[in-house]
Amino acid sequence: MAYNLLKGKKGIIFGALNEQSIAWKVAQRCVAEGAEIVLTNSPLALRMGELNKLAEECNAPVIPADVTSNEDVTNLITKSMEHFGGGVDFILHSIGMSVNVRKNIPYTENNYDFTHKGLDISALSFHRVMQTAMKLDAVNEWGSIIALTYIAAQRVFPDYNDMADNKAYLESIARNFGYQYGVKKHVRVNTISQSPTRTTAGNGVKGFDGFVNYAEKMSPLGNADADQCADYVVTLFSDLTKMVTMQNLFHDGGFSYTGVTQAVIEQMEK
Repeated sequence: MAYNLLKGKKGIIFGALNEQSIAWKVAQRCVAEGAEIVLTNSPLALRMGELNKLAEECNAPVIPADVTSNEDVTNLITKSMEHFGGGVDFILHSIGMSVNVRKNIPYTENNYDFTHKGLDISALSFHRVMQTAMKLDAVNEWGSIIALTYIAAQRVFPDYNDMADNKAYLESIARNFGYQYGVKKHVRVNTISQSPTRTTAGNGVKGFDGFVNYAEKMSPLGNADADQCADYVVTLFSDLTKMVTMQNLFHDGGFSYTGVTQAVIEQMEK
């Protein structure tokens, strides 16, 4: 059911790859709620994924951008403003990649060239997008910017590897840039710490099924899925949450504040 929460709003969605992607679900939900969007991903992801299918469904242009490139990000935001005839009201950063994870390199043996690459894509890109948007005055007053994160930024999940460091830095950027953007233009910046979700990126983490099953048993409400995350993102893009900023918001069925559950106890006693 749609409520027209984003009627008349315009935004940029980073990171949709295929129907498993949270960004894909967010794009669909934003359009259903009355928004117009621009879709973007890296040139490689555009070749690998199915973004043109989503673009047709959402009547949205696709503008490629390598988020490690200042030039590409500037081009993306400039062309988005030209498309909309003005600024945007929301941005979703749903980007994360670790070469160390992809190559099964243990955390204690990380290749630092790979670490730098992953940090640039997964976290520094969030700063780059907001810095560029601020310079171009691309986000309208009381706009909303969201990045997706994971609780490994606060707790140890051994196989999450250097992505945990990337997410911790991502959350720090949200707080620090959120202060600056709030003072300058009442733009709010938040991160959503989502349950482990079966996306293409998530499935690349060693032992991911264990992450999902453990979180399901540890969450009083169970794991939040991609569609539910999209619903939550929409509320944070809407005018109903205009005073929420610089927050890391857990969307995980209660996992983040649960010490132990009866289901886990029973499993351990078997």
